[in-house]
Amino acid sequence: MKKKNLKLDAINKKILSITHLNSDISNQELAERVGLSPSACFQRMKALKEAGYFVSFHTDLDLDRMVEHVLAYVEFTLENNSPAPREKFEAAIESIPEFMDCLRITGDVDYICFTCCSNTQSLNTLIDELSGREALGIKVVKTRIILDRAKWYLGYPLAKLKWLEDK
Repeated sequence: MKKKNLKLDAINKKILSITHLNSDISNQELAERVGLSPSACFQRMKALKEAGYFVSFHTDLDLDRMVEHVLAYVEFTLENNSPAPREKFEAAIESIPEFMDCLRITGDVDYICFTCCSNTQSLNTLIDELSGREALGIKVVKTRIILDRAKWYLGYPLAKLKWLEDK
């Protein structure tokens, strides 16, 4: 489905920047912060959503207080990095909820994935099951378990990025 174009004027940029870091902000507070009436702010948010500027809304949870878990980055190098093998690999990763993020990257590794499992045993089982699928052509797997979070993703640095229409 093609998304409709919407001009990102100063107010829309402000709305995106604020809601990106605080998605549960009330419409009233957002309206005050961007200098609009609540109804005008609501219409702007609705238009931004319909135009596809918001990919998803989620809540960052404190897993340490809730569940036993291990976080890790898993690097995959494929035997063949052409489109067909990549599509098979990406489809496999897409179907596994423990792989929360998967990025195709440059360098000597083809993909790096962020994963969350209940423990190291379940992480090993998951990786063994995936790398054991010969059809995926996985040549090398490197696992990097996260020991501590010095800094966590808190949103994109929109204030430091150049908006596309400013080119």
